[in-house]
Amino acid sequence: MTDAASFTQALTAVVGADRVRRHEPLAAHTTFRVGGPADWWAEPHGREALLAALRVAHAHGVPVTLLGGGTNVIVADAGIRGLVLHPRGGSVDWHGPSRVRADAAISINGLVRWCLTNGAAGVEAWAGTPGTVGGAIYGNAHWGGESIGDHLVSVEVADRTGRVYEVAAEAMAFAYDTSRLQQSGEVLVTADLRVTQGMPDTLRATARASLAYRKRTQPLAAPSAGCIFQNPVPGRDVLPPDIPWSAGALIDRAGLKGRAIGDARVSSVHANFLVNEGHATAAEIRALVALCRAEVRAQFGVTLREEVVCLGDDASPMTE
Repeated sequence: MTDAASFTQALTAVVGADRVRRHEPLAAHTTFRVGGPADWWAEPHGREALLAALRVAHAHGVPVTLLGGGTNVIVADAGIRGLVLHPRGGSVDWHGPSRVRADAAISINGLVRWCLTNGAAGVEAWAGTPGTVGGAIYGNAHWGGESIGDHLVSVEVADRTGRVYEVAAEAMAFAYDTSRLQQSGEVLVTADLRVTQGMPDTLRATARASLAYRKRTQPLAAPSAGCIFQNPVPGRDVLPPDIPWSAGALIDRAGLKGRAIGDARVSSVHANFLVNEGHATAAEIRALVALCRAEVRAQFGVTLREEVVCLGDDASPMTE
C-alpha cells in the first residue's frame, strides 16, 4: 500500500510544489476534453526532473502513465490510477551536420518551427500535427505516406527505474502506428532525427500547404483525438472494389457520418474523426467507436482497428 503523503512529499521534492497536484481532472489535458482524475499529476520540467520522478515512483511502487500532448487518447471517465507524468520544457538543437536532437516534451509543431528557422529539411510537412515528439514516436505517427520513424536515427529512452540508454531506430520495432515503446514500457527522453539542408522560404511554403490541407479536410475546430481507426491494409484486409483504402471512407459508406451517441458524434467533415460537441463522456465516445466498427464489419466484412489509445480505469478494449 502506497503511503500517499510520503510519495507526494518525495515527488514534490524532485518536481516542485507548483508542479504536483492530487486528483487532477484529465479532461483539461486531452484534446478530446474527456477523462476523470489522476491520483497524482506531475509536470517535470526537463530531463533530470523526469528521470527523478520515475525513480521516485518506482521506489514507492506507484504506476506511471505518460501523457504528452493529450492527443490520440481516450481517458476513462473514472480517470487514471497512480501517477500521470506530463513532461514539459526541453529544446531542439543540432546534433551533427545532418541530424537534430529534440527532447520528448517538445511539440511536433515546435520541432517544425525550429527546423524552418534553421534551414533543416525533412519534417516541414508535419506542420499542424498535434502532440509531442514523444507521443509521435510512441505511436509511430504517420502523415503523407511517411511515418515519424522513417526520419529517426536513434533515441534515448529511460526504463521505469530512471536508467537511460540509447536505442537505434532499427531496434525500435516500428510498424504501422506501432513502436517498441508500447510493449517495453520505456519512456522516450530525446530523439535524433535525420535532416538535410534546406531553404527556409521553401520549407515554410511546404509547411503552409500542409496546414491548409489539414484545415480543409479535418474538423480542427471541434475537440477530437485525431483519427480513431487505422486505415485498412492491402494483403491483410479485403475491401469492396469501389471503396478506397481508408477507414473514413468505410465509415462514410456505412452511412455513419453525423451519427451521435450523447455528445459524441462522427464528424461530417472526416468520418474517421469523432468529435465532442460539448459534454461527451469517454463511455459515449467508446460506444460510438464500437458502433462504427460493428456497422463497417456488418456491411463490408472489414474489421477496423483502433488507432486511438484508451487509458485509465474501465479502459478495456472497445467491443460491440
